[in-house]
Amino acid sequence: MLASGFAGLGYQIVWTQQFGLWLGHESAAVLAVVAAFFGGLSLGALVLANAIERSRNPRRWYVACETTIGLWALVLAVAMPDYGAWLLERIGPAASELRQWSVAFCGVFIGLLPATAAMGATLPAMERLVAGLQAQRRSIAGLYAMNTAGAVCGVLAAAFWLVPALGLSVTATLCAGLNLACATGALVCFPATVGELAKPVAAKPNSSLLRLAATGLLGIGYEVVAVRVLSQVSENTVYTFAMLLAVYLIGSAAGAALYRHWCNRLLGNDRKVEGLLFCAQATACLIGISSLWGAEAAKAAVLEFLGPGLAAAMAVEALLALAAFGLPTLLMGALFCHLSERANAAGAGFGLALATNTLGAALAPLLFGVVLVPAVGSQYALITIAAAYLLLAKPVPLTALPAGAALTLALLAPALVFVEMPDGGHVVDYREGAMAAVSVVEDADGVRRLRINNRQQEGSSATLLVDGRQALLPVLLHPSPKTALFLGLGTGTTAATAAADPTLQVDAVELLPEVVADVGYFAQPFTAAGLARLRLLEADARRYVKTAPHDYDVIVADNFHPARSGSGALYTVEHFRAVRERLNRGGLFCQWLPLHQLDLATLRSIVKSFLAAYPDAILLLASNSLATPVVGLIGRNGGEAFAPETARRRLRESALPKSPAEFGIEDEFALLGGFAAGPAALARFAEPAPLNSDDRPIVIYTAPRITYAPDSQPSDRLLELLRQLELKPAELFADTAEPGFNARIAAYWQARNSYLAAGRTVAPSADVRAMLAQVRQPLLAALRISPDFRPAYDPLLRMAAALSAVDAAAARALAEELSRLQPTRLEAQRLLERLAE
Repeated sequence: MLASGFAGLGYQIVWTQQFGLWLGHESAAVLAVVAAFFGGLSLGALVLANAIERSRNPRRWYVACETTIGLWALVLAVAMPDYGAWLLERIGPAASELRQWSVAFCGVFIGLLPATAAMGATLPAMERLVAGLQAQRRSIAGLYAMNTAGAVCGVLAAAFWLVPALGLSVTATLCAGLNLACATGALVCFPATVGELAKPVAAKPNSSLLRLAATGLLGIGYEVVAVRVLSQVSENTVYTFAMLLAVYLIGSAAGAALYRHWCNRLLGNDRKVEGLLFCAQATACLIGISSLWGAEAAKAAVLEFLGPGLAAAMAVEALLALAAFGLPTLLMGALFCHLSERANAAGAGFGLALATNTLGAALAPLLFGVVLVPAVGSQYALITIAAAYLLLAKPVPLTALPAGAALTLALLAPALVFVEMPDGGHVVDYREGAMAAVSVVEDADGVRRLRINNRQQEGSSATLLVDGRQALLPVLLHPSPKTALFLGLGTGTTAATAAADPTLQVDAVELLPEVVADVGYFAQPFTAAGLARLRLLEADARRYVKTAPHDYDVIVADNFHPARSGSGALYTVEHFRAVRERLNRGGLFCQWLPLHQLDLATLRSIVKSFLAAYPDAILLLASNSLATPVVGLIGRNGGEAFAPETARRRLRESALPKSPAEFGIEDEFALLGGFAAGPAALARFAEPAPLNSDDRPIVIYTAPRITYAPDSQPSDRLLELLRQLELKPAELFADTAEPGFNARIAAYWQARNSYLAAGRTVAPSADVRAMLAQVRQPLLAALRISPDFRPAYDPLLRMAAALSAVDAAAARALAEELSRLQPTRLEAQRLLERLAE
C-alpha cells in the first residue's frame, strides 16, 4: 500500500501537468482534470466494490488492479501527445466555459478511466484480502494510513527529484514499475483464496454514506480554499504546492494511524465517537482558519529568526502549511476511517464507502473554488466548511463552543485578504476569482500597481513608457506588420500601445478574467485608443497559440514570472515551436524575460530551448534599467536581414498617436542599439544547460531558487550576462550601402555596456551638483565611444540646464563639451545661447 500510494500521487502530478499542457490552465480545464481523476477513482470503487466484497480470491482483484494501472500508464506515456492534440482540436481557440469543461472532463475521464478505476479499487481489494487472513474486526485505518503515507513520499519525490531529474514520462514509467511490482509481490506473498467474512447485521448504511460524501466534499473544499489564502503569502512555486499537499496527506495518514487508539480511549461508543469527531473536526478547522490571519506576520517573524536562504524559506512554507492543515487533516483521516467502519458495520463495503467519499471530493473544487470563493470570499467559504461539520455532528455538549467561535469569526474577524500596502496607499480594486486574487493598489503619489495573489506584480502606472517599449521594439523591428498577438496582458499598456496604431490589428490573450477587468484602471490618454481597438481573449496562451484561426506577423510574449506555477510551460521548446508555426512568412516573435526574476542558470535553459526553435535568435535589451532588467529573445520565421534604412522608415511612418521618440526610440540607433547577442554567442552561453521541454520542465524547478533566496542583484546578473555575450554587426545586417554604419552601431553597443557598468555604482541624489559629480565622467566617456548614444547625452543636457540656475559657468562648460561631442544635435547649442543671454 505504501508503494501503491507513492505511484498514485506520482501519476496525479504527471497527468495533471501533461493534460494542462494541452487543455490549458483556465479554471474550467484545471477543475475538469481534477474532477475527472477523482471521478474515475469513485467509479472504480463503486462498480467493483460488490464483486471484491463477495470474492474469495481478492488477490486476483488486487493483482488485476495494480497490473491495469501499470500497463495503462505505459500506454499513456506513448499516446498522451496524440490524445492531447486530439482533445485540443475538440476544444478549439475560443470555446465557451461549458464546452471547454465538458471536453476536458470527458476526455480526461475516459483517457484515465482504466487506470483511475483500478486505483479506486486497490484499497478495497487489499482490505478484503487482509481481512480474509485475520480473525479480527475489519479495519481500513492501517491500510489507509500506509497508502496515504506512500502518497506523501510520491508528492515529495516527484516534485523535488523525479520530475526535474528524469522528466514526466520517465516518472510515470517508474510509477508503472511500482504498480507491476506490487502485483508481483501480491502473487508471491498472499494465498489465492481467503476465508469468507461474516456478514454484518442488516442495516441501512445511508446515513454513514451521506456523511462520507459530505466529509469528502468538505475536506477537499478546506484544502482548496486554504491553499488559495496561503497563495497570497507563499511564493506559489511548484515546491509550495508540493509542500502544502504533503502536509495535508501527512495529517490524513497520521489521523488514520491514530484512529484506533483514540477509539479505545473513548470506550468504543460509536455514536459518542462520531459526535466528538465531528465536533473536534469543526474546532480544528476553526483553529486552522485562525492561523491564516497571522500567516504573514508569522512568516516575517520566522524568516527573521532563521535568516535568509532556500532552506529557511521552504521551512516557513512548511510551518504555514502545518498550522493551517496539521490539526484539521489529522481529524479528517480519523473521521474517514470511523465513518467507513460504521458504513461497513451497517452493510456497506469499504469500496462503497471509498466511492462515496471520493465522489464528494470530486465536487469540492467546483463548489468551493468556482462558486463560493468568488461569491462570498475565502473567509466565509472556510467558515461555511466549519459550520457544515458542526451540522453533521451528533448533539454533544461541546458543540456550542465551536459554534460560538464560528459565529464570532463570521461577525467580527476581518476578511482573509492580504494586500501589500504602500505608505499612504489604498486598495482601488480587489477581486477573488476562481484561480487567483487580483488587486489594484494606489500609493500616496497616485501610482497604481497590479498584483496577482499579492506576490506577483504585473506592472504599474509608473512604468507605462517602459511597458510601451516592450510593444514598440518588436513591432518596429518588423518591416511591415499588419497583425500582432500579445501573450499575457498585465496592465494592458503593452498591447494597447501597439493597438493604438490604426494600421495594426492586435489580439491579446490573458488567462485571468480578473486581470482583463482591471486594465481600465491603467488607461492613459495615449493608450485609450489602443484599448478600444484591442481584441481581448480570455484563454490559456499555449492553447490559443496551437488553435488560433489565423497567423500573425508579430507575436510578443509577456515576461511571465518563471517560478510561478504554470508559467514554466510558456518557456518550453514545444511552445516556442508552436509560436513559430503561428507566424506568417517573415514574422517576428519576441519573448521577454524578467532578468530581475531569473538566475543565469535558468536563463541558459530558456535560451537553449528558444534556439531549438529559432537557431538564428538574437538577444535584445528592453531598456537600460539596472533595477528591473528585462531582456528579449527575438526569433523570426525567415525574412530579410535587419537594415538601418528599414528602421528609419518604420520610425518615420509610425502612425502612433505618441511618437516613438517619447518611448526613447528616437532613431535607428535607439531601435537597433538594444541588441546584445547574436546566435553564435547565445549558443555558447546556453551550451551546458538542459532543454526546458514539456516532458522535462526544468524551469519550474530551477527558477524558484532565486525567488526563495536571491544570490545576486539584478544589475549584477545583467552585467555578468553582457560580459559573457558578444554581437557583431555582420550577424544582424546585410551588406549596407551606408558607409560606416556597422562601425557606428558597434560603438553604440560598446557605449551602452559602458553606460550600464558605470550605473551600478551611482547613488541617486536630488542635488544636481552631487549627481553630476558621480555621472559626468562616465557619461562623457560613453559619448566619446559613441556620440550617437543619447541615453548618455540627454541626462547630461538636463543636468546642464538645471545647473544653469546655480552655477552658470559649470553649466556652460558642460554644454560646450556636449556640443563638441555631438555637433549635429542643436540642444546643447541652444542652451549655450540661453546662457549667453
